[in-house]
Amino acid sequence: MDPVIIVGAGPVGLTLALALARQEVPCVVLDEGPGKDEPRAARTVVLREDTAALVERLTGMSLDRAGAHWAGWRSMRRKQVIREIVFDGTEPAPVHIAQHVLTGALRAALADERLVKVAVESRLDGLEQESSGVTAHTRGPKGTWWRGSYLVGCDGPRSTVRKIQDIRFPGRTAVERHAVAALRTELPWHDEALLHRLPPWRMSGPSAGEITARPLPDGVWRLDWLLPPGKDLVTPELLLTRIRETLTGWAGGTVPPYELLDTGVHTVHHRLARRWRADRVFLAGDAAHLLGALGTHGLDEGLRDADNLAWKLALAWHHGPHEALLDSYQTERRAVVAARLRAADQALPLLRGGGGLRSVVPGSSRGHDALLTEGHLGQGQLGAPGAYADSPLAPQRLEGEVPVDTPLGTPVTDVRVTAEDGTFVRLRDRLGRGALLVVLIAPGTGVWERKHWVSAGIMPQLAAAVTALPHPAELLVAERYPGAAAHTVLLVRPDGHLVTALSGVRPAALYAAAEATVGGPVKAQAEAGASAGSR
Repeated sequence: MDPVIIVGAGPVGLTLALALARQEVPCVVLDEGPGKDEPRAARTVVLREDTAALVERLTGMSLDRAGAHWAGWRSMRRKQVIREIVFDGTEPAPVHIAQHVLTGALRAALADERLVKVAVESRLDGLEQESSGVTAHTRGPKGTWWRGSYLVGCDGPRSTVRKIQDIRFPGRTAVERHAVAALRTELPWHDEALLHRLPPWRMSGPSAGEITARPLPDGVWRLDWLLPPGKDLVTPELLLTRIRETLTGWAGGTVPPYELLDTGVHTVHHRLARRWRADRVFLAGDAAHLLGALGTHGLDEGLRDADNLAWKLALAWHHGPHEALLDSYQTERRAVVAARLRAADQALPLLRGGGGLRSVVPGSSRGHDALLTEGHLGQGQLGAPGAYADSPLAPQRLEGEVPVDTPLGTPVTDVRVTAEDGTFVRLRDRLGRGALLVVLIAPGTGVWERKHWVSAGIMPQLAAAVTALPHPAELLVAERYPGAAAHTVLLVRPDGHLVTALSGVRPAALYAAAEATVGGPVKAQAEAGASAGSR
């Protein structure tokens, strides 16, 4: 079978290649660049708990050293602190990392992957597909034709793949603009991210009155100043003046020592591709969507695209066309991103419009702050990971289904589990292998050797039910899970989203849920795909 062709070697394309290789699917990554990224201190990304765990799982790199876990979050309005959050382990802290560090870690992990070939200086300029596969042509020093089973366009906002497939990309241009600076200095808020609205000092030049400061390793900070609508030029002199004014205001009257490392202007667009799948061609990341207003971060959604698509492509690659499963990628991911874009579009007039009744309603500033905090911290409609409860892969109501603290279709909580070999691991460490996860909640098992409980109670019956499932599954045991009673059985997708929670061992319900999760009977899907291809 031909490899999967991935167009684009940014974080999303590299993540997808690693995720597929972990599931024994060969890939070719077409990189139009030289194979390395220019270090830019002002070009950074914020990763939420689930996407940070995905990167660590694929690269084997701890983000504790490569990036900065925020110690806390602080919101200010004028001179008043509106909200403070301390990340003390009970609430996950976002990770802030330079993008070139992230892509470097992904490239290093790919260098050891026998199933992945990275073709540098290879720019896509032609694409053809038929029922049995795709053919891509690249130009460059080694321009050639590439043959693949599927092709995924991870080639950014100006995606060549999207244009060749004639997929529209409607939306809004320049929703927000920010002046950006990365500098090494010492701020009063050590390792805490800060959102400061309407600072009490007067800003030089055009200003919309909002500053964000995010820590990076080694005493480096990224500062963003929201710019008013328009195309006012941000000159180096104006940016230097704004840096000094901001640092002086925070330090209480004197400019603290600082080293300016990098500057730029960040423009946020909101766009959503009409289609994310065209037969054997898919879009992911910025090629499929652009978002980022109100503190949200589009790369988070791009990495979730890769995680969602990888296990579905792997199943189709190993077992033949599986159309319902492949179609679910667009249905699930596009709906989630569309909901976030709608939430941002609804909040923007309220937060950025100024004037009107809402601006004088008591408590409105706190409501505004709550919305912005959600975007920055990955919470609520603006920032939380999307749910797939209405997915075509969601099973019908099952007998014995019970609620837990994780809503159906959302990412599971990371808990300690016992693997089949008796070792203790984290639940998220078992994701991304192509297998479903079946987790039994059994308090007390952690203090016993596996040999004492693996053949006791309901374990033999559950093990037999797992073996009989229509898709490979791994049986895990957890001492506890939030909101789950003893003997609750969880079914988890390979990308970590909860399918169902059942009270006790219910083989028929578990089988039905597993079958729905992979889009129906694999054999029937493969036969349907083969029949469609022969017509």
